[in-house]
Amino acid sequence: MDLKLVLVVVLALLVVSGSTKYVRPPPRKTLHFPWDPKPSSYPQQVHISLAGGKHMRVTWVTSDRYSPSIVEYGTSSKNYTSRARGEKTSYKYLLYRSGTIHHTVIGPLHDGTLYFYRCGREGPEFQLKTPPSQFPVTFSVAGDLGQTEWTKTTLAHIDQCKYDIHLLPGDLSYADYIQRRWDTFGELLQPFASRRPWMVTQGNHEMENIPFLKDGFIPYNSRWKMPYAESNSNSNLYYSFDVAGVHAIMLGSYADYDAYSDQYRWLKADLSKVNRRRTPWLLVLFHMPWYNSNAAHQGEGDKMMETMEPLLHAAGVDVVFAGHVHAYERSKRVFNGRSNRCGAVHITIGDGGNKEGLAYEYKEPQPKWSVFREASFGHGEFKIMNSTHALWRWHRNDDDHRVTSDQVWITSLFGSGCLLKKNRELQKILMEP
Repeated sequence: MDLKLVLVVVLALLVVSGSTKYVRPPPRKTLHFPWDPKPSSYPQQVHISLAGGKHMRVTWVTSDRYSPSIVEYGTSSKNYTSRARGEKTSYKYLLYRSGTIHHTVIGPLHDGTLYFYRCGREGPEFQLKTPPSQFPVTFSVAGDLGQTEWTKTTLAHIDQCKYDIHLLPGDLSYADYIQRRWDTFGELLQPFASRRPWMVTQGNHEMENIPFLKDGFIPYNSRWKMPYAESNSNSNLYYSFDVAGVHAIMLGSYADYDAYSDQYRWLKADLSKVNRRRTPWLLVLFHMPWYNSNAAHQGEGDKMMETMEPLLHAAGVDVVFAGHVHAYERSKRVFNGRSNRCGAVHITIGDGGNKEGLAYEYKEPQPKWSVFREASFGHGEFKIMNSTHALWRWHRNDDDHRVTSDQVWITSLFGSGCLLKKNRELQKILMEP
């Protein structure tokens, strides 16, 4: 065959393959964290989370168990006009003993305001910005993070989206019983999670139970205390919070969820208090996806879906975020397995960069409810503009560049006419014993 003809054929094949399928970069290594000794009272692994109206919880770790759980803060650098004292805890896990974990709630704070703060009366000064009191408000979203070079890229890309709050639907550190990895995960996140609140829920990698020796979720609950008490929950595995005009519910895929469970009763009570005029957007997060056309983890969320989907549908949930599957997928508005204009948009976003790699295989044909799906690492950006419209973007990690690969405007159910009928459905379910 003529050489020119061979080159033309090869070039044509490259063009066709490039236009039909994204060529993914190769896997990346787990991060290495060199030993970096610090004074025993030096605050490490600093992160913040919402703690009820106009309050923030600051969490950090010290080697010194006598270090005070005090946060000094103010609106000017090194001029701390307020202080708060919190609580401390620690845990043992086989041969490992954690440092002293401090949880201190500060506030009341002004909305949309930059604060400077210091933990334990020493160490570096940190900055945080409180979320706005009204729209617009921006959430970054990524689950199944882990501690790989891809995780590092994802975090750098998240930092570019100027978010107000990060939502993480489970699988944080991938410590998987090696407790030192919780410490390195805290170090990895500190530059990001010390500046904006990170709201998380648990995944299967947080369980870490050892039959007859260790209960599940001890490291997770000790290190990542969420506002469960502030939202009248009796478990750190499920809770809710309000921000701007959004009510967000974080559910536990690995807590009991049947109709007689504490979680289900709490969810009914929480939904009964939602005022859509005050919080027109209703978001839900949990780990195991209910709508999943990937071959990985098929059917694992079916039982939870059977119990809870009717309740969430009746409440008029706008968007559901899940993780677990290491890929990205977005659905139409859907309910009971079918497209439904009054259903929720389901987004699987377990693609933060974990060590297990991507879930490449999808079921064919693509279900009618599935709009977009791709096995790539990345993160999401959900900018709620007002009470009715929000812009969702999914950014693929294309090598080291942040590439917008899926984008859609989402209209809330508030004012759509769906909620009038749903209110009757919800009241009926709430009346059930």
